[in-house]
Amino acid sequence: QVQLVESGGGSVQPGGSLRLSCAVSGSIETFYRMGWYRQGPGKERAMVATITRAGFGNYADSVKGRFTISRDTAKNTIYLQMTNLKPEDTAVYYCNGREWTGGETDHWGQGTQVTVSS
Repeated sequence: QVQLVESGGGSVQPGGSLRLSCAVSGSIETFYRMGWYRQGPGKERAMVATITRAGFGNYADSVKGRFTISRDTAKNTIYLQMTNLKPEDTAVYYCNGREWTGGETDHWGQGTQVTVSS
């Protein structure tokens, strides 16, 4: 069973930066797409950024220009570099890996808290 383990969350002031990491216990190539989702207080889980096996990234409008998703195949890890953080970015961030097993199967990490507050 492939596991996804997030790290890098924490508390930061508005305008600050954080980098989240998601380590895959097996091969990152298991997934044709990986990404980051977040769930803020009282909100539904929503896509933040995704990256395909070929390295193409896609972003939610609210984070374009501030967040960058990347992957390191050798380390079986994806990252989310977050800059110019805003209080509305406060949420639990989840790593996602999607694989094709005759149908789409989603794998999730346990989540990491990001709090943006002055």
